Amino acid sequence: IEIYSLHVDCKVTSRFAHTIITSKIVNRANESREATFEVELPKTAFITNFSMSIDGKVYPGIIKEKASAQKEYDTAVSHGQSAGLIKITGRKLEQFHVSVSIAAASKVTFELMYEELLKRQLGKFELLIKVRPKQLVKHFQIDVHIFEPQGIRFLETDSTFMTNELTEALTKVQNETKAHILFKPTVDQQKINPELDETLLNGDFVVRYDVKRGATAGDIQIVNGYFVHYFAPREMPVFPKNVIFVIDRSGSMAGRKIEQTRDALLKILQDLRPEDHFSFITFSSKVAEWKSSLLQATAENVASAAGFVQTLSASGGTDINRALLTAVSVLDKAERLPERSVSMIILLTDGQPTSGENNVEVIQENIQEAVDGKYALFCLGFGFDVSYKFLEKMALSNGGIARRIYENADAALQLQGFYQEVATPILMRIEMQYPENAVEGLTKNNFKLFFEGSEIIVSGKISNELDLLPVEIKAQSHASDLTLKEEANVKEKEQVFQNQSYIFGNFIERLWAYLTIQQLLEKSISAQEEDQKALEAQALELSLRYSFVTPLTSMVVTKPAGQQQAELANKPTEAG
Repeated sequence: IEIYSLHVDCKVTSRFAHTIITSKIVNRANESREATFEVELPKTAFITNFSMSIDGKVYPGIIKEKASAQKEYDTAVSHGQSAGLIKITGRKLEQFHVSVSIAAASKVTFELMYEELLKRQLGKFELLIKVRPKQLVKHFQIDVHIFEPQGIRFLETDSTFMTNELTEALTKVQNETKAHILFKPTVDQQKINPELDETLLNGDFVVRYDVKRGATAGDIQIVNGYFVHYFAPREMPVFPKNVIFVIDRSGSMAGRKIEQTRDALLKILQDLRPEDHFSFITFSSKVAEWKSSLLQATAENVASAAGFVQTLSASGGTDINRALLTAVSVLDKAERLPERSVSMIILLTDGQPTSGENNVEVIQENIQEAVDGKYALFCLGFGFDVSYKFLEKMALSNGGIARRIYENADAALQLQGFYQEVATPILMRIEMQYPENAVEGLTKNNFKLFFEGSEIIVSGKISNELDLLPVEIKAQSHASDLTLKEEANVKEKEQVFQNQSYIFGNFIERLWAYLTIQQLLEKSISAQEEDQKALEAQALELSLRYSFVTPLTSMVVTKPAGQQQAELANKPTEAG
């Protein structure tokens, strides 16, 4: 079985990435063989299309409602398992895997298409392409086109497998608003050494970039009646933060996990700003406060905290409920905190609640009642013994987010990286306002906090007769209350994309659908049951209308007669 051609074709238009992977395979044996198509794609992406063509006949993947697809194909799919064709393979990736038997001398072409909105983190966008053909490929190429009307501020490529030989196969062409990256290694360049038929191509190929930002009220782009508004203010004073680290030191954290936690916390302590206030609460079956109140991050206090962190050891059960309630009461009682400051609780745990209150629903209610919208709660789940669903619901119900920390060598870096994302709040209570009578289907437009290095994105549909789209942003910065205003000329904005040959026409509409589905799914996690059903119904309708494989839809992949007739591709979620 020979992969004679493998193309990755990626177009990024104003952060919205559209990727097509095409693999052509020939069976050089004189009997039937299995041809396999295995691709890793970002978890944040939605698959939109898949097809196999065998000797000229096309077998398309059909996207259906998950429940009905599951019923139809229950025989083919192991019950309720997401055995299907997609599984999570790591912190950022999931794997799509399909095999088909092809006759001697036959050819098969696999084509997979997926889309995602690139998310700005720590000041850059990242496009991740996983490369692992497992054999030398005669025609191999990665083709990335980027078009950013705001202008490209910087662009870099990075890869885990580059050699001097391979860099010769990489070309970058760039002007003010466009970039083209081509990676096209010959078979010889792909070899680990000239004697062996082993490939070097195994790992990540990453493109990172950021855009220029001129306008203070962000940047608006419009195509075919849909708009997207990007807002990422720069160079603003940072809010002091009051942060309580709630650290699990139950028995299961013993060994490597607690070591990695100590390493990460020591680095995080160094990153605190002098005007920040902080404290630690550690918990197993018992809850212990490092100090009874928040301390300012002076050199002396940070040094004393570092001493404490180095003594952290692990044993006992897990009382998440009392640990979090203690954290909330420390913030409630805090005095002399800076007038305008942001308070947050960062929970790190690796297990289920086993001590004290261990009914997760009761814990969620207790915490939500205690936090009462005053503080942001971030939940980090270490490894796979946590109930991620519980942590995610708790974080989203309290203005924060959840993140899984993978038990790898880089766990300390993952923890630090997470902290850096939330380390510099520069705006709070952000309201993005648009004329009510002229805009519909607006995505989320109120945000509690904005962190330096990220980006706020709002999208919606504008009514036909609008010539000018006025926007107003209200927010609080550390220095003052802000009001920013901007007017977008609809016709001028539409013009920007008119003459771009390689843009997929309705990309802002698809971006709007992608963002709306992501937000509906996120909202449904912390919603009451009846609201949950309505949110999911809406997300399902959009997933089907725009053909996205989301957690609510399945793609049914059919094969030639005589083979396992149908398989399901279901999107896995972090909560499983």
